Amino acid sequence: MAVGADTFDLRRLPDSFYENPYPTYDRLRSEAPVLACPDGSYLLTRYEDVRRVYRDPRCFSSDKRVQFAPLFGEHSPLFAHHTTSLVFNDPPLHTRVRKAIGNALSDRLVLSMSPALEALVDRLIDDIEARGAFDLVEHFAAAIPIEVIGNLLRVPVEERGPLRRWSLNILGALEVALNEEALAEGNASVVEFLDYLDDLIGRRRKVLADADDDIVARLLRWHDAQGALARDVLYHQCIFLLNAGHETTTNLIANGVLALVERPALFARLRDAPELIDTAVEELLRFDSPNQLGNRTTTEAVEIGGVHLPAQTVITLGIGAANRDPEVFSAPDVLHLDRHPNPHLAFGAGIHTCAGLNVARLEGRIAIGRLIQKFPNLASAQAPVRARRARFRGFVSAPMTT
Repeated sequence: MAVGADTFDLRRLPDSFYENPYPTYDRLRSEAPVLACPDGSYLLTRYEDVRRVYRDPRCFSSDKRVQFAPLFGEHSPLFAHHTTSLVFNDPPLHTRVRKAIGNALSDRLVLSMSPALEALVDRLIDDIEARGAFDLVEHFAAAIPIEVIGNLLRVPVEERGPLRRWSLNILGALEVALNEEALAEGNASVVEFLDYLDDLIGRRRKVLADADDDIVARLLRWHDAQGALARDVLYHQCIFLLNAGHETTTNLIANGVLALVERPALFARLRDAPELIDTAVEELLRFDSPNQLGNRTTTEAVEIGGVHLPAQTVITLGIGAANRDPEVFSAPDVLHLDRHPNPHLAFGAGIHTCAGLNVARLEGRIAIGRLIQKFPNLASAQAPVRARRARFRGFVSAPMTT
């Protein structure tokens, strides 16, 4: 059921929106593409408006200190994390962190990751084959990015158990309908994660070699070069990198596999023409974007779509809506495995384009491609359960049979 512009409220979304937000996005795009929300913010649902905001960091700030202070409390662990991490910062901190990470996530690195990632996916597939019935999220989609990011941060395998829980809790605090339980879980997870990183990075520093060129090594050198910069800035970048690479990639894999399972003809086509996997992953990112919403704050008075927005106006970017805009994508509600061109905004744009987009693409290609090749009769055992999340769109569980 689509919600109209006269009643839409991000803080009070109906169950139907969590199941399928796209009819509502379509209606809002038609009725009020720059929608004034009850809390004084504005929601953008047109592609060109979202893209414009992404590409103008001077007028549209990523800094969330004013926005998050009443939400989290200025002295809370969640506030400290979400106002320090890369994604919620403007230059100069944003520029310095991106420079510190540099090409640690370069095309060359991604190519070198392929054999280990293929081996990981094959091991998970072997486990699935032994099970017969399995949960797509727990036993496959969520297991892959945890191992990949764990490897990138050099977290020992035996210490990765809490990472998914910490990530889900910290990102869950960004949802549009935050409750006290989620707030408490998010704050506790930040504290636990920081304590763990204090120990992990202390161990890494003792054995850091000049030849080490992983992300933590780069951040350590950047931190040391800055002198007075607080150590927590370093730790929060590590938390951000784990979180950013975990839930969205989990959602890409699970959303993508289920979209194909629900469309047997497309499933069969990709199975029989595996060379389509590159364009298929791009289309799956567009069709059911893992990250549906973003935010910016105006730094000066601006006009978008004929609507005047004063300085310090909070804007919600409808990424999922923009990726279904018929002005840019023909038949946007239809999944086309070979759609081209496909200028989707699933990875953002401008200076905040996702730093790990090539890693996510690689994970999506290998995970989805190998799973459907191995299990040509893959099917849902029962209805998958959507997570009640508007910002990060994915599943809690998805029981499957092979």
